[in-house]
Amino acid sequence: MKPFGIVLLVVAIVLLVAMVVLYFLGKRAQKKKAEQDEQIAAAAQTVTMLIIDKKRMRMNEAGLPQQVVEQTPKLMRRSKLPIVKAKIGPRIMSLIADEQIFDEIPLKKEVKATVSGLYITAVRGLRGPLEKPEKKKKGLRARLQAKYSEASAQLKAEKESKTKEPKKSKKK
Repeated sequence: MKPFGIVLLVVAIVLLVAMVVLYFLGKRAQKKKAEQDEQIAAAAQTVTMLIIDKKRMRMNEAGLPQQVVEQTPKLMRRSKLPIVKAKIGPRIMSLIADEQIFDEIPLKKEVKATVSGLYITAVRGLRGPLEKPEKKKKGLRARLQAKYSEASAQLKAEKESKTKEPKKSKKK
């Protein structure tokens, strides 16, 4: 066998082994996630709260209890989490929101939330439905692309209309 063929074979085997390992690690992670979701659902309570503030911040800046910060892995401490400051009864607490519902949480409004420990899993409006969050403004590049695509669509429509017009024959 040529040296190039040997190298290619070794790379293919390494990739195959990596795919198999990732498959089994993914399966294990799915099982863990399912167990965690069951535990969160079992400990869930519905609470009325007034949302004061919400931001994405690091755990040590968020004002979470020291025990929670100590239990998290060191890599996770540096990542930014969706933190919600809310008034629950007479206490003001910092809670961690689920990533999917973080944008739905309204500011300065009273809501009914499903809370499991310090984790907010669902939010409903106390007085009527929640307002949908406004979409963020488009950046300069996105606006220019939208303008360009509109202009090109108009040009195509004009060309098609010109080609479809029946030709008038001049008879005298």
